[in-house]
Amino acid sequence: MPRYVPEDLSPAEIDEHRATFGPFADAVRDLVDATIRTTVDLDEVRAAQAEIEAITARLRRRQLDGPFGVRMSEAGRGRAWGNSVIGLRNPLAPPLVVVEDPSGRAVSDFHLGAAYEGPPGLVHGGVSALILDQLLGQAAGAGGRPGMTGTLRLRYRQATPLGDLRGEAWIERSESIKTWARGHLIGPEGVTVEAEGLFILPAWARPGAS
Repeated sequence: MPRYVPEDLSPAEIDEHRATFGPFADAVRDLVDATIRTTVDLDEVRAAQAEIEAITARLRRRQLDGPFGVRMSEAGRGRAWGNSVIGLRNPLAPPLVVVEDPSGRAVSDFHLGAAYEGPPGLVHGGVSALILDQLLGQAAGAGGRPGMTGTLRLRYRQATPLGDLRGEAWIERSESIKTWARGHLIGPEGVTVEAEGLFILPAWARPGAS
């Protein structure tokens, strides 16, 4: 069963958490980038490791029992801050800020740096798939057709360079509990990856499910 966790934080408390954890995760993302690209001497790396291990131990004094899941407010709004694509608290996420439209569209302009490299200077193909899976799913949800990924097919038209990119997704059609969505990534030279996916409303979310 998915981890949808009720949380009774007030809007002001949520804003405070966002204002704290957003910059904190950004700082860790910057650390990841620095780890990849640093050229300091090895003694400096060892010293930094000791400091990082001390900070990690400090943060582990109190932590969740398992993943973040989705925190649900009393108003029914969810916070997927642990998500690997859009998670505000997840330094592995770029993160994407996705603009949704109720017509069933989702769009995001984002930047991928050294942490997402596959071939030299290019985005790893699996990262492209990860991002498109998220965008297609959000397009389905934005159009009132939420679901879990049933299938995802991709066509890599050209290499996707690291740097500034754009992702677009939209609902193609729907039928009962199934929704088909399409989308693509766009780089400086045009579309780089195309995707189409089938999203299925899970049994636990269907009307009448116990």
